[in-house]
Amino acid sequence: MIVDKAWVEKNLGFDPSKTTVPDATWEHTAAIAGEPEDIQREIIDFDSEAPAGLQFLAFTTSTGLSRFEDIPWPRGLAPKTDSKARTGSGGALPKADVLVVTWTVDEGHALSRVLTPGKDSRNDYRSYTHNYSAISRKMRKGSPAVEAKRLGAYWTTKIGRKTVVVFKSDSHLSQDTKTLPKKGGTLPNEDVWKQIIEEVNPKLVITTGTAGGIGKDFEVGDVIVSPIVRFDCQKWLKHKPYLGHHSQSTAPSATNFAEAKKLFKANADQLPKTNKRGPKIVRVALGALQHSVVTTDFFGFDTSDNHYKLWNQGDVSEMGDAVLGLVVEDKKKADPQWTPPEWVAVRNVSDPQISTSVGDLKAQAKLAAQIYKGFGRWSSVCSAIVCWALIA
Repeated sequence: MIVDKAWVEKNLGFDPSKTTVPDATWEHTAAIAGEPEDIQREIIDFDSEAPAGLQFLAFTTSTGLSRFEDIPWPRGLAPKTDSKARTGSGGALPKADVLVVTWTVDEGHALSRVLTPGKDSRNDYRSYTHNYSAISRKMRKGSPAVEAKRLGAYWTTKIGRKTVVVFKSDSHLSQDTKTLPKKGGTLPNEDVWKQIIEEVNPKLVITTGTAGGIGKDFEVGDVIVSPIVRFDCQKWLKHKPYLGHHSQSTAPSATNFAEAKKLFKANADQLPKTNKRGPKIVRVALGALQHSVVTTDFFGFDTSDNHYKLWNQGDVSEMGDAVLGLVVEDKKKADPQWTPPEWVAVRNVSDPQISTSVGDLKAQAKLAAQIYKGFGRWSSVCSAIVCWALIA
């Protein structure tokens, strides 16, 4: 799939060459100019259930989660949301078998609908402020965590016999700071990952959410399941230990993937009309570095002219998952007796390759944001179902 003018008209309902997207549809007016730093913040903060989001839904033909259809879970395996979130001692997260972490506001809404039905990440989740004062000293003014005065929000649920902590992070590799730590030091996002893993002490950690598809083979809603994450550092992280670093966990179970694909059908009609098939699940094989999840230190997306040189670097690009692999490795080095959890990146394709025919690079960046705003929550429903499959 490649996005051109015709794709936008058919799936979002406007001609990008003739129509200016209204200013009221933007969460951050600074993003209207199309600068990469502002576009990535727009994607993080965009809330389809807030005023700007509702304006976007009114302007386009995309739909909100009010259209969400309940998922027909297999008997005995439906997520069972705790009536009150379990808590740990002293403000820590509670222990659980699984820790699931997501990132943007709309990813949080979608993950909530699937894994914690009845409790929404924005309105209901418990704020997580444990050691916020110390960790936030490394964060820049105006970053999401500093603005929210917390590191994230969470709720607890069960799938079968497995206990799960679902965590919506307000700490972001791309947003917390642009200052490298001193030699031997850590970034605030590393500190958050280390802390929540230690507190939950899970057997499995899942990082999940939206990503940009690399190549023409992916459609919006496809889900990449990768035990490999790698840094693609061209900007501020072009230094050790981030430069070129990659991490690998163990191969995740695919036992319930066939069932997951069936469960996609309940909401698949909210994905782009031009999708030629149902969403697929792509399992990345161990050692297949060219198909990994790529973490960039810049807002990059795949284009028909390969502007950001992403081809053959991975199947999808995003801006944070490689931190998880690095943190687990570093903790194991510091404590050889520690048994690390299995971990996996579950990323859905929220925006596919974009054609240069839609305009210059800024126009392409703005369009990437519009596609995310149109379908990010619905593609995230797919990856949330895959998270269920891995847990179940």
